[in-house]
Amino acid sequence: MIPLVLLHGWGMSPALFDALAACLAPDHAVVALPLPGYGATPACEPYALENLAAHVAARAPERCVVAGWSLGGQVALEWARRAPQQVRALAVIATTPSFVTRAGWTAAVEAPVLQAFALGLRHDRDATMRRFASLQARGDAELKTVMRSLREALVPETHVSTDTLEKGLNVLLEADLSDGLEDIVQPVLVVHGDRDALTPISAGEHLASRVRDGRLCVIPGAAHAPLVTHASTIGAAMRERFA
Repeated sequence: MIPLVLLHGWGMSPALFDALAACLAPDHAVVALPLPGYGATPACEPYALENLAAHVAARAPERCVVAGWSLGGQVALEWARRAPQQVRALAVIATTPSFVTRAGWTAAVEAPVLQAFALGLRHDRDATMRRFASLQARGDAELKTVMRSLREALVPETHVSTDTLEKGLNVLLEADLSDGLEDIVQPVLVVHGDRDALTPISAGEHLASRVRDGRLCVIPGAAHAPLVTHASTIGAAMRERFA
C-alpha cells in the first residue's frame, strides 16, 4: 500500500482533510503531516517555500503520493520538483504558481490583500483568520457549510504562533513557482473549483498545462475549499489518476 501524504494550507488544521483521507484510506496508508511550526512540529528558518518542502520531505516516507491544498499544494509542487525519487505522483487542490499578481500574471489577488491580513494578525488574530476563511469560502455554492468547516479547522494560538502565521503569509506573497513547473515530471492532478476567488480557475488551468504530465479536474460550484464538500469526487479522481 503506497503512503499518501496530505499537506494542509495556511492557518488550517490537517483535520480539514478528514473526509478526503477517509475516501482514500482503502487504497493508501494516509499520513497528514503538519507544516513546520504547526502543532508539535518545529518551525524552520528561514521560513521559505524550499525549506518547508525540505522539512516535510525529511518526515515523509521514502516513496509516496502527495496531496496538498492551497499553501500545502505549493509545498507539494516544490517538493516534487526537488525530490522526484521520493514523490511518485501528486494532487494539488486550489493551488497556484503565485498567489499574488506579478508582471504577466493576473490570475491571483493583489499583494495588498494578503499584506492586510498580515497586519491584522497583530491587532486581532481571531478576526483576521475568520476573514481569511471567508475569502476562501466566497462564491461557493455551499457557502455556509464551507464557512463552518473552515472556521472549525482554524488552528488556535496554542498550535501555531502568530509569528509562524505571519511568515506563512510572507511565503504566499513571495513564492513564485512559474519558472520550475516544467521540471515536475510526475503525474499531477490539478483540482480546482470554478468559483475560487483566491486562486482563480485560470490559475489551475495554467498549472495543469505547464507541468509535464498534468490533468485538470474542475469542481463546479466550488470555491477555494472543494475538499470540504467534494471529497468523494476528488478521491475518485485521485484513484483514477494514480492507479
